[in-house]
Amino acid sequence: MNKCDQCIVRQLTSLQALNKEEVIKLANSKTTYKIKKGEAIFEEGDVTNGVFCVKDGVGKLSKLSANGKDQIVKLVKSGELLGQRSMISNEPANLTAKAVADMEVCFIPKSEIIGFFNTNNQFSMKLMQTVCEDLKESENDKIALVQKTVKQRLAETLLYLHDFFGENEDKTLKVQLTREELAGMIGTATESCIRLLSDFNKLGLIELTGKKILLKDLKALKKIAD
Repeated sequence: MNKCDQCIVRQLTSLQALNKEEVIKLANSKTTYKIKKGEAIFEEGDVTNGVFCVKDGVGKLSKLSANGKDQIVKLVKSGELLGQRSMISNEPANLTAKAVADMEVCFIPKSEIIGFFNTNNQFSMKLMQTVCEDLKESENDKIALVQKTVKQRLAETLLYLHDFFGENEDKTLKVQLTREELAGMIGTATESCIRLLSDFNKLGLIELTGKKILLKDLKALKKIAD
């Protein structure tokens, strides 16, 4: 069964609703890929024809804005599914998925997923819930972009990186984003992001060591974020 039954993706997503027989079908249909840092899993406009399970690593979902900047919409880690919305809506991918750190992903063809969709009510319900959660998250991000200052958004993003991905042994943030990627997440120019990080550093909220970021005062950052 190639350990599909014990996989973290199955434990954390709609795939947990599959029965033993369906998991065997899933294992026989999937293809596993290793994606190097900086490489794309799929590009905006691609017809994905299935879903990608993130087994390991960290990825970013981004959209190219009119001025040619990469706007990061979401970060993903092991245990998540990619591409389910465009698969259900029968549309090409509206985002690009790239590896931020080396990744291992499994691809499950659309024919298999639709088969489960038609025969397993619990699976289809869970998949729809996931799509709805993604939509809610996207709406919240849009509201934050309008209602919060860049300073608030940076503090919020640093806390999100800390809480969602954890830290290294030296207490620095586990996910190392470039300054450009960080700026793309908070929706500002790279120069503004660098300036704000420098301000946070001077205030003793964070500590910058090369590309690494250490959060020194979580309480103060939470205060700024709110």
